[in-house]
Amino acid sequence: MLVFKLIGESFRFAWDALRQNKLRTSLSLLGITIGIFIIIAVFTAVDTMRNQIQSSVDKLGSNTLFVQKWPWIFSDSFPWWKYVNRPEPSYRDYLLLKERMESAKGVCFEISANNRTVKYRSSSVEGAILNAATQEYDQTWNLEFENGRYFTENEGKSGTPVCILGAEIAEGLFGSADPIGKQIKVMGRRVTVVGVFKKEGEDMMGMSQDKNVLIPMAFAKGIFDINNERYNPQITVRGKDNVSFEEVESELLGQMRAVRRISPGQEDNFSLNKTTMLSNQLDMMFDGINIGGWIIGGFSILVGGFGIANIMFVSVRERTNIIGIQKSLGAKNYFILLQFIFEAVVLCLMGGLCGLAIVYIGVLLVSNFTDFKVVLYLSNVMLGIGVSVAIGMISGFWPAYSASRLDPVEAIRS
Repeated sequence: MLVFKLIGESFRFAWDALRQNKLRTSLSLLGITIGIFIIIAVFTAVDTMRNQIQSSVDKLGSNTLFVQKWPWIFSDSFPWWKYVNRPEPSYRDYLLLKERMESAKGVCFEISANNRTVKYRSSSVEGAILNAATQEYDQTWNLEFENGRYFTENEGKSGTPVCILGAEIAEGLFGSADPIGKQIKVMGRRVTVVGVFKKEGEDMMGMSQDKNVLIPMAFAKGIFDINNERYNPQITVRGKDNVSFEEVESELLGQMRAVRRISPGQEDNFSLNKTTMLSNQLDMMFDGINIGGWIIGGFSILVGGFGIANIMFVSVRERTNIIGIQKSLGAKNYFILLQFIFEAVVLCLMGGLCGLAIVYIGVLLVSNFTDFKVVLYLSNVMLGIGVSVAIGMISGFWPAYSASRLDPVEAIRS
């Protein structure tokens, strides 16, 4: 009960200081407010971006590997001349890997052609991405359908002219009409629509099925050269659920070297890309941004801390007589100490809550008036409150300590 009384009394003293000396106290709290605002705003933006980008990366699959010519992450001394002469993953590589990989749930060969025009009668959609994949595409990617179905085994192997549309393509060609069973024109060929992907919306990394048109690889062979470098061929391998990712990666590396007939000691002429490479780079980037936020906000908080300490020294001087009376009536040193520390904490909390309020208003404005959805996480709110309390305790300790050490007789005389 004594602690609660101390907190209540400290809050009253802090409020009186703010009410009686509005300009002085407000200017001192401004540093705390700006500091907390900067730190929490940076952390909120970083956490929101990190989670949205991470959800994009997770679409690739945590147990999925991509055999490609170029690595996703380059070192500072990037030997591009080694990579430029590498062969692209080929359809032959895919067939041999599919036959040999025992730990793989699915092995898929994929190509893509950008900026294609898709037509249906008088309607057309430009900028579509034409993807061609082998039958295992649904085993290596998580597919959700708004309407229709995936290719049958017979359609995939025989090269039947069928396709699956992204949501934006289907809407642009058919509006609200049902596209299933309709024939569209892709690269001058008539193709029957058998499915429509569920609308995803574009994520932070620009990955989405909404603008894609997927056709079977066997059908694509009759349209263009599937091994051509301009179509970005890649082999996607997803491991079995009961097999560790390291085991799948190790087997794929060995099998790919065997397929390419690479001698022991020779460098790989292919890259095995995985989502952890992107996640690690993102963590490093966002950690750097967080440090920048701490540095910028830390200076503001430092200035605000000195301001709070100044207010507390003034409060001690103004209430020296009251302190003497309290001590003469039996108040212990720790009572006086806690009284002033709690007052400093309350003042810092006022500044911190103002900073959090500004961040919250900013989050609402950005989320309601833009397409970018920002989330103010509870962890960041608790961080702001925690930093405010810590600064209050640090900046208020010395004034509180000096007040607790006053001689009661001298204090009453003053």
